[in-house]
Amino acid sequence: MTTSQTTLVRAIGRWSLTALVINSIIGSGVFGLPSAIAQHVGSASPYAVLIAGIGMGAMMACFAEVASQFRDAGGPYLYARAAFGRLIGLQMGWMAWLVRLTAAAANANLFVDYLAEFFPAVSGSLLRLSVLALVIGSLAAVNYRGVKAGADASSFFTVAKLLPLTAFICVGILVGGTTPHPVAGLPSGDWPKALLLLAFAYGGFDSALIPLGEAKNPRRDAPFALLTALAVVTAVYTLIQIVVIDVLPDAGATKRPLADAARVFMGSAGAAMISVGAMVSVVGYLSANLLNAPRLTYALAESNDFPKIFARIHPRFRTPYVSIVVFAVLLWLFSAAGSFQWSASLSAVARLFLYGFVCAALLKLRKDQPAADAFRLPFGPAFSIFGIGFALYLLFGMSMTEFAIIGGTFLLAYVHWLVVKRGAKAEL
Repeated sequence: MTTSQTTLVRAIGRWSLTALVINSIIGSGVFGLPSAIAQHVGSASPYAVLIAGIGMGAMMACFAEVASQFRDAGGPYLYARAAFGRLIGLQMGWMAWLVRLTAAAANANLFVDYLAEFFPAVSGSLLRLSVLALVIGSLAAVNYRGVKAGADASSFFTVAKLLPLTAFICVGILVGGTTPHPVAGLPSGDWPKALLLLAFAYGGFDSALIPLGEAKNPRRDAPFALLTALAVVTAVYTLIQIVVIDVLPDAGATKRPLADAARVFMGSAGAAMISVGAMVSVVGYLSANLLNAPRLTYALAESNDFPKIFARIHPRFRTPYVSIVVFAVLLWLFSAAGSFQWSASLSAVARLFLYGFVCAALLKLRKDQPAADAFRLPFGPAFSIFGIGFALYLLFGMSMTEFAIIGGTFLLAYVHWLVVKRGAKAEL
């Protein structure tokens, strides 16, 4: 692949990229979804976590090969454009934009919800909007001042969110509940819904690949970061699910499963630790998104698919500052208008379209560029077909509202394509 000449700084190393992937995956879902998964499939929920990990892992493996062929910013938009052309590239660009806004908005709303446990007054509309503006604005300012500052913040939050989760797992396994609740055989249940929710929990890794234009060695580091993150996240999610169903007699009945489970074996201090950990995790997730998502509109503008103003680089900080400011403002508006559950569900559905197309891109790029200097996934075509099938299986569970919004996004992207196509002809 050819590399465009930009003035971005390549400051993201192998471990910073790995931390960015983990930080982009572990957000709000781990603190709320264990109860929802238990509600849908009961004591077999750890198996659901592992099955989702296998399905999402196949997609991540496809991303590892595809991403290793690119050195520029853009992520799934860039991959789809190179593999299938400008129209599909724009479709995936808009879909990625929808995913990033809805996922980040879901996390921002959850931050306020957890903060209300300590300061109930933040539930009021005016104070809630002020808190959202303060959190989003502060993280935007950090990323505005340089990619290294943003990457360092992401690495810090990755460690900060993993510490309380590790403590929860270790103490939970050693102490457990007063009444054991062992994992039974596989019951009947709503497996498609459970796996769709887990797609949200495992998703987000795609956003960490958007700023590869600022990675030191993306061809080497992207596969390592993705596969390392997959191993860490799968282990964390599975062990947390086991602890939750072991400790809580009715794990599906609570909205705050980790806090309630921690209260059983660590008392009120443990519950408070988990609540604080949830807020730290969410802030870390938002930090990663404010680093990643603006590089998407930057990449679109670099390819003449968005107004050139989005590709402007700050003369001192060398960051796409216009894209950062615009994303921060839109994120605040989405967070103010939406709710956690609605945003999370829509984000899960939208990202499955992204992941399916990237799995297909592996097959197309292998055909078009068989000698590309890139990581080659063993049994890559098999992983690609499995990933596409897994995405299609989960997409059959989307609601009519989600279907309408996804359809509207595709339509908007098609109109956008007609506009840029007409502009390209006028320049000839």
